[in-house]
Amino acid sequence: MVRFLLSGDGPRSLILSVIVALIFVALATAPFLFPGSRSLEVAARIAIFIVLVASYDLMLGYAGIVSFAHTVFFGLGAYGVALAGAHLGRGWGALAAGALGGTAVAVAVAFVIALFSLRVRAIFFAMITMAVASAVAVLVSQLSWLTGGEDGMNITIPRELTPAFRLDLEIFGTRVTGKILNYYLVFLCCTVLFLLLLRVVNSPFGRVLQAIRENAFRAEAVGYRVVIYRTVATCLSAGVAALAGSLFAIWLRYVGPDTTLASEIMIDILLMVVIGGMGTIWGAVVGATIFVLAQNYLQTLMQGAADATAALPLVPDLLNPDRWLLWLGVLFILSVYFFPTGIVGRLRARG
Repeated sequence: MVRFLLSGDGPRSLILSVIVALIFVALATAPFLFPGSRSLEVAARIAIFIVLVASYDLMLGYAGIVSFAHTVFFGLGAYGVALAGAHLGRGWGALAAGALGGTAVAVAVAFVIALFSLRVRAIFFAMITMAVASAVAVLVSQLSWLTGGEDGMNITIPRELTPAFRLDLEIFGTRVTGKILNYYLVFLCCTVLFLLLLRVVNSPFGRVLQAIRENAFRAEAVGYRVVIYRTVATCLSAGVAALAGSLFAIWLRYVGPDTTLASEIMIDILLMVVIGGMGTIWGAVVGATIFVLAQNYLQTLMQGAADATAALPLVPDLLNPDRWLLWLGVLFILSVYFFPTGIVGRLRARG
């Protein structure tokens, strides 16, 4: 059963299997194992970014497409939910319509980008997608009558998903609220989307994408239409990214240019892919977990280390929490140096 769910593509390493299992159990039990709003926020962000990074890895790691427009699709999904909530109310139907509408628009935009740009090779395609991402971010910021501009939009969601909703139920001493129900909606949807991506990359379609990545000319020579396969991969990736954006908007109950369309998010996605390992899908699980945890807890750890070494010269200054980005960069450099194929690639090679 597990092999079927994983499409026959398990971690293929004992250490990696243990890491993935621990991450899954931690996310599945986060509301009760790690009570508190901050830990729940981190867990939800990890689940969403696992799917977002995995969808980008479908393009970069499997199809060999370098794109900087992935945040566009992520943002379209989020704004789809926001606009549906604003015009259709706070019902479940509005959420579904917004998610599906945002996904449809994201797929259409991805199709147009691929249709006109995928014949352009290497860095030129990446530059085109960067221009598209910048244009969409500016457009969203300017259309304040529709998108709320720089201030963004608050999202109305069903009352059952809000913290005000409470069930007469306690699990391990934790009262079940709408926020916990919201979390499990996000977690279950992200799990399904991740398994769907795993199925895609282990299908005949995924094998062709890997062949195109390795040698596009040879794949074209044996009869595969490279542009068509890359276009389909781009559209699939965009659709999953848009659904991840919808879940992010439902969880935050807010959407704005800085939360979904910022260039910093695109950089974070690239870092997560590289840390976890390109072309593995499982790399998204490890990379997103490590990166999001570092973003949220590295400052706290550095503060504790600075306090513990207060009597030493220079060390407390180096461990000042304000320098957390410096140490995050150092951790990234070390991970690339010791794991050039990503953590998952190294662990699989050893396995």
